[in-house]
Amino acid sequence: MKADKPAIILLSGGLDSATVLAIANEDGFACHALSFRYGQRHQNEVDAAVKVANAIGVATHIVTCIDLNVWGGSALTDDIDVPKGGIQDGIPVTYVPARNTIFLSHALGYAEAIGARDIFIGVNAVDYAGYPDCRGEFIEAFENLANLATKAGTLGDGFKIHAPLLHMTKVDIIRRGLQLGVDYDLTQSCYDPIQNSGQPCGQCDACLLRNAAFAEIETVKYQGS
Repeated sequence: MKADKPAIILLSGGLDSATVLAIANEDGFACHALSFRYGQRHQNEVDAAVKVANAIGVATHIVTCIDLNVWGGSALTDDIDVPKGGIQDGIPVTYVPARNTIFLSHALGYAEAIGARDIFIGVNAVDYAGYPDCRGEFIEAFENLANLATKAGTLGDGFKIHAPLLHMTKVDIIRRGLQLGVDYDLTQSCYDPIQNSGQPCGQCDACLLRNAAFAEIETVKYQGS
């Protein structure tokens, strides 16, 4: 039984990380959620992470601060326009330099400190193929690093990086979350929420992928499939 086995869950407040938290809970882990104020231009996702953690249930939830806008280099942390109106080819300008490496490094330190050996992250290589830190090769490499660079790893008490959404489509992710009771109305995916209201822009890559997936699910339901 894993009921008392701790795990660190990287929780951004988006639908992917909400689904991962629900999966880890379903698998019986005691979930310790970790979210970041990392210098992103919009704080809505942090507010969403708090709501998601409260709704799904966690053992603890830490929101910590790191300042990635010191060097910028991304439309999410710098004075760069978020592209609108179509999915971008290649590595998009919304890529934040080394973000998942930085987030996983924090999660690794947290895990070793509290005796957790399982870390969950909501990366997805199907819909987000342009992001180099959302690939299976990256997850495998970081797991190897974790077990080389820590006291626990060198003593044979190794870490496992779980990426349960890695090869799922956005539709499959949402369906899995709905099976687990995730309330996606609490989540925030938009890269450029409307100022003051916080409502999604509806035109950035994240909004387009999310809206298309929900539209496909609704179409299938309407057809009775």
